[in-house]
Amino acid sequence: MNATEIIKRIRKIEIKTRGLSKNIFSGEYHSAFKGMGMSFAEVRTYKYGDEVKNIDWNVTAKTNEPHVKVFEEERELTVMLLIDISKSTFFGTKSKLKSEITAEISAVLAFSAITNNDKVGAILFSNKIEKFITPKKGKKHILRIIREIIYFNPENKGTDIGMALKYLNNVNKKRSIVFILSDFLTKDYETPLRIAGKKHDVIGIHIFDQAEYKLPAAGLVKIMDSETDKKMILDTSSKSTRQKYEKWYAANYKYFKNIFNRLGLDSIDIQVKDDYALALHKFFKRRMK
Repeated sequence: MNATEIIKRIRKIEIKTRGLSKNIFSGEYHSAFKGMGMSFAEVRTYKYGDEVKNIDWNVTAKTNEPHVKVFEEERELTVMLLIDISKSTFFGTKSKLKSEITAEISAVLAFSAITNNDKVGAILFSNKIEKFITPKKGKKHILRIIREIIYFNPENKGTDIGMALKYLNNVNKKRSIVFILSDFLTKDYETPLRIAGKKHDVIGIHIFDQAEYKLPAAGLVKIMDSETDKKMILDTSSKSTRQKYEKWYAANYKYFKNIFNRLGLDSIDIQVKDDYALALHKFFKRRMK
């Protein structure tokens, strides 16, 4: 793919997702994610019902009239996108791959964030940290993140969500909104997720294809594990084979849902063929209640 085609593809995603952010999600995003603290706004004269603890004694002494400090919610937030770019995300049986839907959802979230004047950063990971993008503001920065998600060529193939969360906990000291976009076809990330959840507002976005959770009875099929390159012949006509696979997939999904629920963290399920805008809309509405 040449430079012109790359620019066209990024531009196409920008037009689609920026429009969604502006017309649908800008107000919902603002309401769904609260400020991370209170900042000083002004000093004004005391009014009946004001908190005594907010009296500014220095100004009161100078003017011989009671004044109070007024605080407002600190709206500027930092959004971190933890993007799974392992080989298992380059799969899809419909018109798009999981990785393509991940890029579009990331773009929607990022454009919603900068509309709210928030910073956006990203961590692209496989079973190692492939790329860290420092949180910044602005359209140019968001387009860079989209470009990296679409075209970055990972060195490794596996998935290690726990490792990515540990890295987040080390490099991001400020409380942030953290979206983990992955197919979550792995386990053993409970401890770093618990640590991250205590410090950050963590949301898991599970992106999956309909063909992943149930194998069709298609006879002998030659398959290759995209993360290990292991090749094998699978007899999909065997009921026990299909059941073993479905059990494995269900175990990963159950692990994902149980841990997020147990830790009190939000999660979203988005199937590749479904309308992700509707899923995000429902999520934002739920957060606003």
